Amino acid sequence: MTMINVERVNFSYPKQKAWLFSDFTMTLEPGRIYGLLGPNGAGKSTLLYLMAGLLTPDSGRVLVDGVDVRLRRPSTMRQIFIVPDEFRLPAVTLSQYVRTESVFYPGFSLEDMRHYLSVFGMDGDPRLDTLSLGQGKKVYMSFAMATHTRVLLMDEPTNGLDIPGKEQFRRFLLEGRREDSLFVISTHQVKDIEQVLEHIVMIDNNRIVADVDADAARFDGEIDLERFFNDTLRKEANHEH
Repeated sequence: MTMINVERVNFSYPKQKAWLFSDFTMTLEPGRIYGLLGPNGAGKSTLLYLMAGLLTPDSGRVLVDGVDVRLRRPSTMRQIFIVPDEFRLPAVTLSQYVRTESVFYPGFSLEDMRHYLSVFGMDGDPRLDTLSLGQGKKVYMSFAMATHTRVLLMDEPTNGLDIPGKEQFRRFLLEGRREDSLFVISTHQVKDIEQVLEHIVMIDNNRIVADVDADAARFDGEIDLERFFNDTLRKEANHEH
């Protein structure tokens, strides 16, 4: 069962004077859909890229199943897929994209990709560079889910989706998850995903300020991530003073 361990990571971008992460430690367990929350600049996207092995910590390490992602071993990389907030799809058809990219993911299922596309109300073989932002996200996320990687990282996945698309996304997540999968969703659009999250990790000022079951964000019987987010920041501000 896949687990992610972030161990005492230090990281800063070039020309950045202060650490974005300093001695930062976190553990994510399989079988959960995580919401990664935090204010602007807290490092949510950076943390996803560190977990995907696309950024390298200055010190410390990120382990997936006990293996340092910096080693970029094929056996590790084929179990991680990241859907960034912004991406550019190539000037090819979807079928051409699948032929070239699916070979890197032994668990890829064309049948499942078509099913996930149908969840989003899409079909056919579109040319990827002609798609709108929302359509491109639906196609890319359908491919990502169909790879059946155990770790799926998504940064602002509902950006660009219309109202029906956001409802379809929630169904897409629930249908694609498995007992051994580990989904991490970083977003500011908390209303879009609050009903499907199972665990919340919230970061601010280089530390974890909440690591709780999603029920901790339940108020009067309903999940309210926006209220939970604001309450947590308020408590942290009061604590610091």
